[in-house]
Amino acid sequence: MANGPALSTARGGAKYVWNEIGDSLSLLDVVHPNQFEGQSLDPTLIEQTEVNFYRGAPPKWLNFHISEVEAKANRAPFIKRDGYDTLKDKIQESRKLPGISTVKLFHQPGCGGTTMAMQLLWDFRKTFRCAVLTGSPSDITDVAMEVVSLFTAGSRGHQNTVLLLVNDEQKLEDLQESIMKTIAEQQIVTRMPVVTLLSCVRKDVVLQNDQVVLKTELSDTEKQKFNEKMEELKKKYGQKYNQLHGFSIMQTNFSQAYIKKACTEFGTVRKAKRPRKNQLAAFLSLLNAYVPGSYLLESQCLDFLEHEDDGSLDNQMEPFSNLMITFQQDERSEKKVRMVHPALAKHYTELLSEGGVTRSDTARNFLNNFCGNEVPSFLLGFVKDMLTKREMNEKEKEEKFSRLILDIAKEVKNNDKRKNNAQSASVLKVASKKFDQNPLFPQALARFSYIEQKNYNLAEMWAKRAKERDPRNSFVADTLGQVHKNHLKNHLKNWKSTATPRQILQLAKKAIEAFKHEEQLAKEEQGEDMRGDGAANISYVFNSRGQFGYLQVCVLLYDLLVPHNGLWRSVLTKEESMCNVLDALGDNKLYRFNDLINSLRDEVERKGDFFEKYLTYSKINMEKDDPDYISRDTDECYRKYVGDSTPSHIHPNAAILIQKLKQSLPDRRHVELLSYLVRDYTESELKEATTRWKRSSSSTDSVNNMLADFRQKIPLSRMDAPELHMLALLLCWPENEDRRVIDLNQLIDLMHNSYEDVYKKYFRSRYLLPLFFIGQGQDLNRIVHREQLMQSEETPNGSNVWSNESIFRNPSVQERLVRVEGVVRNYRVYAAVDGKEIAVDANRRNSLWRRRQVSFYLGFTISGPVAFDIQTKTPETGSATASGQHSVDQHGTTQMNNVSNPGEPTQDQV
Repeated sequence: MANGPALSTARGGAKYVWNEIGDSLSLLDVVHPNQFEGQSLDPTLIEQTEVNFYRGAPPKWLNFHISEVEAKANRAPFIKRDGYDTLKDKIQESRKLPGISTVKLFHQPGCGGTTMAMQLLWDFRKTFRCAVLTGSPSDITDVAMEVVSLFTAGSRGHQNTVLLLVNDEQKLEDLQESIMKTIAEQQIVTRMPVVTLLSCVRKDVVLQNDQVVLKTELSDTEKQKFNEKMEELKKKYGQKYNQLHGFSIMQTNFSQAYIKKACTEFGTVRKAKRPRKNQLAAFLSLLNAYVPGSYLLESQCLDFLEHEDDGSLDNQMEPFSNLMITFQQDERSEKKVRMVHPALAKHYTELLSEGGVTRSDTARNFLNNFCGNEVPSFLLGFVKDMLTKREMNEKEKEEKFSRLILDIAKEVKNNDKRKNNAQSASVLKVASKKFDQNPLFPQALARFSYIEQKNYNLAEMWAKRAKERDPRNSFVADTLGQVHKNHLKNHLKNWKSTATPRQILQLAKKAIEAFKHEEQLAKEEQGEDMRGDGAANISYVFNSRGQFGYLQVCVLLYDLLVPHNGLWRSVLTKEESMCNVLDALGDNKLYRFNDLINSLRDEVERKGDFFEKYLTYSKINMEKDDPDYISRDTDECYRKYVGDSTPSHIHPNAAILIQKLKQSLPDRRHVELLSYLVRDYTESELKEATTRWKRSSSSTDSVNNMLADFRQKIPLSRMDAPELHMLALLLCWPENEDRRVIDLNQLIDLMHNSYEDVYKKYFRSRYLLPLFFIGQGQDLNRIVHREQLMQSEETPNGSNVWSNESIFRNPSVQERLVRVEGVVRNYRVYAAVDGKEIAVDANRRNSLWRRRQVSFYLGFTISGPVAFDIQTKTPETGSATASGQHSVDQHGTTQMNNVSNPGEPTQDQV
């Protein structure tokens, strides 16, 4: 690297601009296209780096350079597992896509997944600008800034797509949004892809899917490659080859026989008077067995061994230091220590357990020795994962507890479940005391107490302790409600329960109060992008568990009380006052619960209405639906408490008018739209509408009168419901470009504002579903409900019809809808209406990277209009030139002129 570290360009060249930006990229480990070129490397360093890797250390860029040199000398290079070519093809395909792409690799611990991902970065270093994300993925904004800086480094025409390795699946969508926001804020125009995210996801249980999957099992081809490499390494290193356990475990196809033989170096397991080096080996094994990628610092290990001499860690850990590896990521970082392979760590942990040194013994001993007053953040993270992280099982369901806690509960061989559970609880108890400010450990202990031990009093105590440690966190508060709810549930399961109605109500009251408090905390929490006073607790998602838990408790209460006495049915539904039937219920002291019981029906109604909108207007994300049990349990509770009676928040006359609409209009979707209007009527408006309905000669005239009155109120105020703003937009959206009598941008702004006031806090992390589309026809007949599209026989099933927009490939859907013309510019999409540009949102934001004339289907979410299926207009349909734009070639990037067009906002990105 005579001229210094280079960065590749899209044209295949290199730019030497690293000195200008290198210091600003603290979160990225960049591999350069000229890495190690022209450098004279110490042969001892080369050998040590290679030996450490094959022993079990994480790969370094130097490992790939060594492999490349060896390949040129006709020696066996790095072994590329079978998924390599598939992953390489996916990455190459991503260069054809605009903006941001994601390629995923799922791999089991210890199977070479991270090595393969880094190998790809090394091999692509002259094609992409390759980097590994080394900082915390939680620093989304900072990461995005660095990625964009890496992309744009160099003069105009010399930028290049970034290939970023991310070892975290959780915040990929947020990172994409943040990168796009940064690009827009910096007013960067590009026709090339900005970044391809290579998501490397480590999982114990890896399910087959359409992504690349790497498992702890070799194919015949891979076995042959490993055997060839084995012969070469034996010749090269002689007896030292026997220390290359990391390589050998894979070469033997993860053979348990090999792992068992290797573990004989630990010697006989002793339970009493164990030397500290044996204890340290047990700690490392436990940690590496349950938290892949975990480690301890060499300094921590030496402090624990307490040797006064200056002996190295390897010398002090003899005779089994060959099963441990000490490594250093770079010259600035501390040395780290771990076992050479997670499979070996798992086996030694099991050997210890069989020899009487149980997992719970090791875990408690580790916590007591390594978790003192000041615990490094990395170690706290490992402990949290080991004790509280719940993995997905083969059935794609989340386990109830962490793998370690579950394994401890199965560890004792006497089949005494009570004793086994006590051991799991004792580990969580030690962690709760060691980390006396952290709420996660008492929260996990509370869950374990009520789920496994059925000790509800103890669970209540730990749940309250968790709340005390984080009193404003709604998710922590949820546990207390779950404790009381499951106590009630236990009574329902036990039909021989002697619990009286008074006892049942006492318990139900505690659960309801806990869930109501949780609900209040959730409403006070704010998303990272929401305005606040700076003191609010921040939560990415809105926690709806409080409302849902309330409804579940109400179902349990109903099912527990009604069998005692049928009168409870009338009392709970407020058909009968409890005061009037106290004698018949057999306990006058039940009156103390009168306020609670009187509040239930109305609360059920409100929460039922919330979940109806929550599930109708939104879902978890583009590709994932909400679990069926949410709507099922909500509906069950609503039926039991409210039934078919008129909801209390709807005026009786409004209910009558809505019923008339149902009877008169053939399309229930039109009824749904008009119901928004009717529910908002004042009493005088209701009276007038009902009178007009009676006088009208037909239902069509009545509907037209209602709509005519409504149009007179447009534009509405911000105080009006988002549903009314949506109806206003649907009615006012012109049927052709020549008819536009109102400011659509104003209506859209009002709807956005109304949405922010009413729903944003609840839906802030969720995907907003389209409710209606603009279709063929006139007036109400051109408003197409999404269910009408979903009901088509040719519409594909599945939860991702909106993410891949496959629904719009259906000819019958295409016939129903109207394509709207517009333009994509400045990372926004605009509808062309009567010579003006109307800004709308885009369903797929990756459609916004390229400036062009487009057409799309116009849908409406509860937040406003959204463009679906954005397509470039063909030359035959005409084209337009966007103003304020430099012309660039396919490799070019430039800054936009600061020119605005009519109807076009500035570069603020929402």
